[in-house]
Amino acid sequence: MQNIVMVGAGAMGCLFAARLALAGNAVTVVDVDPARLALINAEGIVIEDDAGRHVARVCAARADEVSGPVDLLMLFTKGMHSAAAIRSVAHLESTGCIVLTLQNGLGNVEAIAEVFPADRIAWGVTDFPADLESANHVASHGQGHIFLGNWPHGADARAGGIAALLSAAGLNAAADPEVPIAVWEKVAFNAALNALCTVSGLPVGGLDHPAGRRAARTVTAEIAAIAKAEGIQIDTVRLAGKVDFAIANHTHHKPSMLQDRLAGRPTEIESINGALLGFAAHHGVAAPALALLTDLVRLGEGAV
Repeated sequence: MQNIVMVGAGAMGCLFAARLALAGNAVTVVDVDPARLALINAEGIVIEDDAGRHVARVCAARADEVSGPVDLLMLFTKGMHSAAAIRSVAHLESTGCIVLTLQNGLGNVEAIAEVFPADRIAWGVTDFPADLESANHVASHGQGHIFLGNWPHGADARAGGIAALLSAAGLNAAADPEVPIAVWEKVAFNAALNALCTVSGLPVGGLDHPAGRRAARTVTAEIAAIAKAEGIQIDTVRLAGKVDFAIANHTHHKPSMLQDRLAGRPTEIESINGALLGFAAHHGVAAPALALLTDLVRLGEGAV
């Protein structure tokens, strides 16, 4: 049994917390919403997946109420909240815990490194689908993967241990020595699919149309050029396969960016698409399709 702290009780935080708790780990969920914390403490986290409906019993608390021992701390907030969220649990640095981020976007791991030692940070990506049905109810249908490694690069025995812990909880994970490439490929995936779903109002499966696939290919090709300028060689064939897999298998999944739009919340457009456009400007790489798609999302939330 591992002592795990999950910072963020959104869709992904609830999914991972529930799976890890059902696997026999002691999980504490940290959030800033008192009503959500009270509900989770009273009823647990309800998870519906392809195997049925389960209830996972976890603890839920404010950041300042959590203490050691802690083996693994996972940051699963939205990118715009990463810096504040990781500072809220800075007191857990003394526990010697490992910190893992599988968040969307760029800049999250750098925020963690402001608080925790770099040699105790792991980062990676996941494409598990998760839809928050209510404050303590998450649905996840379809399979996913996790690739993680040491920050800023490499994958040692510690990364393998984290992958084994997640896999034992039904979260298909592998240690990946080339995790920076995986991170950039996930950013490209999200910048295309999440933004296209947000602008169109369609779930991922709704992009199964020549126009949807064409738009996704155009945007990901521009991001591959940005990544190359940054020294990251995206595997465009693998990325295209991930896009096709998601469209075919995550048919009814609404990406978090679309969920935020429908709920009237700010989206992660700046930590994903906006961050990419920052790299494009820095390197002088043209990305007109990415820029247009980003502005369309911004228009929808009055951010321009």
